[in-house]
Amino acid sequence: MKRELARLISGQIFLHACMTGMRMATPLLALQQGYSAMAVGVLLALFSLTQVFMAIPAGRFTDRHGLKKPVRFSVVVACVGAGLAIVWPIFPVLCFGALTTGGATGITVIALQRHVGRMASDANQLKETFSWLAIGPAISNFMGPFFAGLLIDHAGATPADASGFRAAFVMLSIMPLVAWFWIRKVQEKPVEPVLPEHANNRVWDLLHEPLMRRLLLVNWLLSSCWDVHTFVVPVLGHERGLSASVVGTILGSFAVASAMIRVVLPWIARRLQEYRLLTGAMICASLIFAVYPLFDSALAMGICSVCLGVVLGVVQPMIMSTLHQITPDHRQGEALGLRIMTVNASSVIMPLIFGAAGAVAGVSVVFWVVGTCVASGTPQAWRLRPKHASHPS
Repeated sequence: MKRELARLISGQIFLHACMTGMRMATPLLALQQGYSAMAVGVLLALFSLTQVFMAIPAGRFTDRHGLKKPVRFSVVVACVGAGLAIVWPIFPVLCFGALTTGGATGITVIALQRHVGRMASDANQLKETFSWLAIGPAISNFMGPFFAGLLIDHAGATPADASGFRAAFVMLSIMPLVAWFWIRKVQEKPVEPVLPEHANNRVWDLLHEPLMRRLLLVNWLLSSCWDVHTFVVPVLGHERGLSASVVGTILGSFAVASAMIRVVLPWIARRLQEYRLLTGAMICASLIFAVYPLFDSALAMGICSVCLGVVLGVVQPMIMSTLHQITPDHRQGEALGLRIMTVNASSVIMPLIFGAAGAVAGVSVVFWVVGTCVASGTPQAWRLRPKHASHPS
């Protein structure tokens, strides 16, 4: 089990790093080409748009076919999206790259999370396994932006010229192939048969369970923190004259902090229930968002980024552990698709709102509004107690 989990984590790192590197490089290129903060908001929203429409079908596909078929498809799509940006680094192609790499990452996440959830034998092992799996995105959130930023600044004749961006896109287009190298030898798990009484189930039936509704709300609020941080840091960095390497390092410090907390999270999770950790994360995130925009220097921004990474790093493993406890085996892929669809529907809309609000009122207002919303949702996290849940049909 440990060897297979290591392969899955390694594959996830490289495929996810393709998307995170694109998500850092494409806004910087768009800003350099003279596009506005609103246009950057549109571009960032496209990373989530494909996942809104494909998440539930992808979840059902993984319920029927398992791990490898969805991952193979994702690898091809991600390579095409990043590869076209090498040839035509223009805004429409950057938008296409955002759609393809974002969609490929979403499909892979569903397949991997479903597979890993089926590897665990009890609730404690669920928390520990998802804590280890969550290290992958934390590492890729650092690796993609950091190395893309270095290539952008140093691979061209001058910092941040077209050759530097093309070099970054070359690297990012190779990463999905490395991901498949690791995942291709993982052994498939048996597919759960669909019984006749389950044939007409609709995805919305999952929402009849109150815990599922609370879980999706808490997940959406905390995911908004990731979205606003991803959006604001490149905009603030551009306004304050920070280089691509510095912007990538600030985003990367968030990822490193997320990875570090997830290394010790299995030990923490054995001693604290999921709902307690989620409640604490929401309180701390709202406080960090209250003070983040008050700092101007790269160092202060980096410190806030690290603190936010520590806080939000505990979220996804606890969300995934809770979801698998309240969802029947034959619908886990579908439930994962529903979670990703709701989160990414927000991720499509929220950057547009962030861009409009940032242009009108400034990015500080964006931080404070999101922090207030997260604080108001804290009671819902406290009421998440999966041990009292029954499986929805």
